[in-house]
Amino acid sequence: MTVSLAAEVKVADEVWIATALLHCEHRRRSDFAIEEIVDRAGREGLSRPLRKGVYVHVMQHCVANRGPNSGRYRMLFETSPGRRRLFRSGDSYDPAREGAKTIPAREDIPPRYAYLLDWYREWNKDNVEDRIKNDPLLALRGSGKHIWADEHADEYIRRLREGWE
Repeated sequence: MTVSLAAEVKVADEVWIATALLHCEHRRRSDFAIEEIVDRAGREGLSRPLRKGVYVHVMQHCVANRGPNSGRYRMLFETSPGRRRLFRSGDSYDPAREGAKTIPAREDIPPRYAYLLDWYREWNKDNVEDRIKNDPLLALRGSGKHIWADEHADEYIRRLREGWE
């Protein structure tokens, strides 16, 4: 006889738990392959056999920066094709996912995983300076201000446009 907790744990929550466990087990890694998350969910055994929906949730339904396709959670973030990490506040996301669930409710997961919610809150603390430093586009912020340091922006633009017809 197979025992399933499927009725107790939603597929999206199972995906979040598996990804959070990977983050805790591999603290130096910033993201994981889709297959790693699915495999970790299978090894955790929250549902036996592993539900087919786990893969599609990791691939699409839980991914904040992909367009929603029925599921519109914001639990994961696609760092590059085929790679995911947990969603963090400040991450970009598809506007159609605005207001969607980002973490499981404590009462919706088995008590033995409650520590993951506490870990996540600490991990997700707003660290804007580190994010700016590590984001190549955001790191450019303010890099061109020396161009018109000696003149007003309007004067600079007027000078650039001299001779235009």
